[in-house]
Amino acid sequence: MKNEVEKLLINYKTLEQFKRFKEYGNQELSMMEDLQNNIVENNSESPFYGIYVGHHLIARMSLYKVSAKYDAYFKPPQDYLELWKLEVLPDYRGRHYGKALVDFAKSFQLPIKTNPRINSHGFWEKMGFQKAKYEMERDLGENPLIWMPEGVEEKEQ
Repeated sequence: MKNEVEKLLINYKTLEQFKRFKEYGNQELSMMEDLQNNIVENNSESPFYGIYVGHHLIARMSLYKVSAKYDAYFKPPQDYLELWKLEVLPDYRGRHYGKALVDFAKSFQLPIKTNPRINSHGFWEKMGFQKAKYEMERDLGENPLIWMPEGVEEKEQ
């Protein structure tokens, strides 16, 4: 069975698939509003990626590219990816679908920043992410984790 990461289309079919994720709680992971806003704006450049088993979306994430001019994390300053709302449906957890999504993001060979949910730090550490040095003005109460490809370092405070 081939389970590859796919760019999700911004349409009402994807909106229906996202409703399955909402059934399992985790309001902070809801992508419904993000998707609806993109449908309204008719934005064809989707930040959503997912894995299907058959015709069912079972894992997903948002992946946004941030321009180097806004980079406050890496040295030298550069474009990086912001990974949001990675989620695998409960019946499919522990089968490496989350890892497949993270590996897909890493394949761009850009630094990655994420803000992990409570109780997910172990997963991110296994994926090679580390805590960013906390800067109050930059992080505003978040505790970001970062992954850096070879040749990239964390910015000095």
